[in-house]
Amino acid sequence: MAGVLLPMSWSTRMKIAFGAAKGLAFLHEAEKPVIYRDFKTSNILLDLDYNAKLSDFGLAKDGPEGDKSHVSTRIMGTYGYAAPEYIMTGHLSSSSDVYSFGVVLLELLTGRKSLDKLRPAREQNLTDWALPLLKEKKKFLNIIDPRLEGDYPIKGVHKAAMLAYHCLNKNPKARPLMRDIVDSLEPLQVPIISQVSDTESKGKEDAQSN
Repeated sequence: MAGVLLPMSWSTRMKIAFGAAKGLAFLHEAEKPVIYRDFKTSNILLDLDYNAKLSDFGLAKDGPEGDKSHVSTRIMGTYGYAAPEYIMTGHLSSSSDVYSFGVVLLELLTGRKSLDKLRPAREQNLTDWALPLLKEKKKFLNIIDPRLEGDYPIKGVHKAAMLAYHCLNKNPKARPLMRDIVDSLEPLQVPIISQVSDTESKGKEDAQSN
């Protein structure tokens, strides 16, 4: 999903986040749960209406069975998106996907890459830079993509920012479930009005006035 680096409206970004969250929730809630393991923006496919679908299941892993909370596996995935506990221990759980989702949500909010060596040293790692600002109610707007030019609902942005903050909790047990993330994102969905539709409508109005 290279679109995260391109100017997109607030409603488009939230639609992408919502669609991706539903995809992960479906995997986690399946009869035989699946952990995606390598969730990142480049693995999100978008159609012309910005409906999101997950792709590249090459690293997907069957989830834990019975009373187990995680599976132990060789560490694979993408630095910048992988959960810290997975990198440290190889313990993989659905919460690992939740962390990765938090990074992607942060990318959508900020318009930045998870890792960007072209930025100042303190800003190269997106989560390290953004997390301290996310929890500050007076500062969280400082991380929002300036290309949005303030065209977003403040309450909606705050809810999305807090959701990202909880997804990125260092304690995997404190992160929300994907189904709860879907529920949190659903109220943030607003209709996307395309520029084409706006142009067509304006043309009709001009024709009627002549």
